[in-house]
Amino acid sequence: MRLSRRALNRATLERQLLLKPAEMPVLDAVAHLAGLQAQAPFPPYYALWCRLRGFQQEELSRLLLDRSVVRMVLMRGTVHLVPAADALAWRPLVQIVMDRALTAVNQHREPLSKVDHGAVAKTTAELLRERPHSSDQLGKALAERYPAAPAASLMFLARAVLPLVQIPPRGVWGKAGQPTYQVADHWLEGVAAPDPSPAALVRRYLAAFGPATVADVQTWAGVTKLAEVVERMDLRTYTDPDGRTLYDLPEATLPDEDTPVPPLLLGPFDQTILSYADRTRVVTDEHRKRVITVNGLVKGTLLIDGHVRGSWETSTARGAAKLVLTPFERLAKRDAAALEKAGRNLLAWAEPEKTHEVRLTSG
Repeated sequence: MRLSRRALNRATLERQLLLKPAEMPVLDAVAHLAGLQAQAPFPPYYALWCRLRGFQQEELSRLLLDRSVVRMVLMRGTVHLVPAADALAWRPLVQIVMDRALTAVNQHREPLSKVDHGAVAKTTAELLRERPHSSDQLGKALAERYPAAPAASLMFLARAVLPLVQIPPRGVWGKAGQPTYQVADHWLEGVAAPDPSPAALVRRYLAAFGPATVADVQTWAGVTKLAEVVERMDLRTYTDPDGRTLYDLPEATLPDEDTPVPPLLLGPFDQTILSYADRTRVVTDEHRKRVITVNGLVKGTLLIDGHVRGSWETSTARGAAKLVLTPFERLAKRDAAALEKAGRNLLAWAEPEKTHEVRLTSG
């Protein structure tokens, strides 16, 4: 069965809880979504705000504080917020991404060739067993012991070779400060996790993002050679508009491709934009270049009929919060009004103690 691009769009939005606000516990939502992009501290909150009915920031902050969820480097070598058990089960599967980065990042490759990686890992674990360390503290402590490499390179190595979690208050709504690290096994002592399984990882991806190609799964995970894993699995198959094979869970259903989608505001670094090799199911190549900056930042986006049609940004000053909507093309009046209303709702949620302004501008 060949699926149209519109059918893929609606399937993606349904799996990502974006067709309509979902009503489920926050921890269940984070698990269903296969984790949340968390390169910056607060994008996970915006991701849940646009997906869960009535979501409040303290619901996620509480899960970070009680260690039900953690922030750590996982898929594609980027920081994700995931349930504790997933952190332990998934990190070994994506360790190859971190190993690859050690020889791929030019600024660190040469200095790290002068130190014993295993020794640095052992020293890092010993330091963190004593107490958590901030980035600055850990980098300085390692540089004292391994002066052949700068502190920044040694921190890069430590994050690559050890499963380090960024512990609170990092990631707690309204809190600031540089990342502070602890080894995952220590921070999550007593957490039961399934054995690492590539097939289980693929299933979780398809539940959150399917139907998808093998290339899509590999793009999300940053891991190659998953075709042989997929071929051994009992999966349903479709064909995309370009004739490529799409895989999906046999129990998964697809919404009608004509299902209406209200105008939406997706938060910065939303995984819907980042988790496919072929992102045209949600954003054109032209618009993608306007949403993802050259230094890898991902703006908040406007979705019209399920597709990216613009971006948004907020700013605060002197007790006032402003949200600027920048459509990439002319909007229908009803869509513009819906986005302005969504912008006011977002500011009321994110900045309740400030005055609010929503402005619609041209690209």
